[in-house]
Amino acid sequence: MWLLESPAALGRILRTAAVILTAALTAACFQPLYGDHPTAVDGNLKTALASVDVQQIEAPNGTPQSRIAVELRNALLFDLTGGSGGLSPTHRLKINMTVSASATSVDVTTGRPETEVTSLNANYTLTELATGKVVVTGSTTASVSSDIPGEQQRFGRTRAQRDAETRAAKVVADYITQRISSYMVAKT
Repeated sequence: MWLLESPAALGRILRTAAVILTAALTAACFQPLYGDHPTAVDGNLKTALASVDVQQIEAPNGTPQSRIAVELRNALLFDLTGGSGGLSPTHRLKINMTVSASATSVDVTTGRPETEVTSLNANYTLTELATGKVVVTGSTTASVSSDIPGEQQRFGRTRAQRDAETRAAKVVADYITQRISSYMVAKT
């Protein structure tokens, strides 16, 4: 009974009760995106994502862009299917991409870049195969920096650029997967 006698204690009890009541009322409002719940499409999210057919990404053969296109497509396929292979396609994903690199700092004595930023821009469309209707369109960009080691490491710059391009492809693939997931769950 002595706890209720002071106004500060009573205030603390009321605030605690309000927090518990608010948590109880909103507990059913939140659902994990990748949980096992039905989607607007028949089945669960894992099945819906595995039924997306990812088209080849066009890039000139033998160029760094073609390697990045393969990296991006492979990352998307793994994100959508989990490595278990696709199902009969219900949707088709088409991606157009551009890659650019720019030096952000240059060594004043040698004139060589010390850091570079690689940017990967992807425009994508998700088409429902049954109706031929485009249901999702969007674009995303990932910019990733890389440090270039000194002149002593001849192939360091090439390896740093490749790593940056691979990281950018993974970031773009993750974003596209999240956008497709939100469409499959909410149909928006």
